[in-house]
Amino acid sequence: MATYTEDTIHTIAGIRFYEIGKVYHFSCDHVPDLRVGDFVIVETTRGRQMGQAMNILSPEDDDTPRDYKPILRRATPTDMMSQKLWQSRETEALINCREKAAQIGGYEDAKFVAAQYNFDGSLLTFLFTADDKINTGKLRAQLQRSFKAKVEMRQIGPRDVAKLLGGMGACGIPRCCSTFLTDFSPISIKMAKAQGISLNPSEITGMCGRLRCCLIYEYEQYVEARKQLPKRNKRVGTVHGEGKVIDLHPLQDAVTVLVEGNRHIVQREDIIPMEEWEAFKAKAEAGCDKHGDGPCDCGARGEQVDSVPEQPAIAAASHAETAPEDDADDADQQKVRRKRGRGRRGQSRHSSRSTNNKSRSSKRRSKKDNTEQ
Repeated sequence: MATYTEDTIHTIAGIRFYEIGKVYHFSCDHVPDLRVGDFVIVETTRGRQMGQAMNILSPEDDDTPRDYKPILRRATPTDMMSQKLWQSRETEALINCREKAAQIGGYEDAKFVAAQYNFDGSLLTFLFTADDKINTGKLRAQLQRSFKAKVEMRQIGPRDVAKLLGGMGACGIPRCCSTFLTDFSPISIKMAKAQGISLNPSEITGMCGRLRCCLIYEYEQYVEARKQLPKRNKRVGTVHGEGKVIDLHPLQDAVTVLVEGNRHIVQREDIIPMEEWEAFKAKAEAGCDKHGDGPCDCGARGEQVDSVPEQPAIAAASHAETAPEDDADDADQQKVRRKRGRGRRGQSRHSSRSTNNKSRSSKRRSKKDNTEQ
């Protein structure tokens, strides 16, 4: 995240309404000197709420620019004390709600988990969970007569219930959802299979009755590691001999290979894929696809280069170093040969011209004799 100075004007602020809750963004143009950690009052779909600024962004950091609801004002000390006062009354409101539900009847399948006031006590929300959708109209009407605040009934899922109740997880430490998870990611049984975890429900199910959130933490690392390892039941070559892969160890970058009834853990760099190796071997032993088993240009070129003797080149080099005079004589002889060739070509041209002239004169004589006769 970019760093900002005190003189920088910020436009967007991330506000969180609960200690471990989702962050929502609002425009802070009306509060230009807002800093991280300040408490503010904002208008939401559930009325006015008090939240805390968790981060401050500039317009350049906003990937999807849109119109944000404005921050109304800073929270005053009176607002802080008012929120603590109404929070102390939430337990009493929850007990009252459960009693009303028991009196009315029909809410045996519903479990009322919490009651939440907003900072000024104008809105009271009851949170409950149930397997099916429940009509809470009668109960809400009864509670509205008992409380001055506006009453709302909201049904939540089992993961949100575990987040509100808190407690210890199966690993022996506080639950992830109640300590640092601000949002729930979709989790499937495929993630447990990819990590080689037993599919026993008691081992992959959390306290909420759903798949554990921690199954997604290392899922991507397992997927990337498995891409580099051979699959189960594949034939591979190892230092112990040829065998079959029966188990994978992604984090160890190794596999378990069954070789003649014995199990061996082999690292990935010591594995030879037999199918690929046999395919390369067959291709190397096969002839050229174009010329068959006979000689071809693609294979003969290398053989010609290797079979060329080096003696003529060495002899020519030694001749150039030891007998420069002979080279000069050869050059003179070549000049004489060129002159002779030119002379011969001139003579041939002259002879051809003379023969042509003779033939022409003989033709003229024959014509003259014919005319005289």
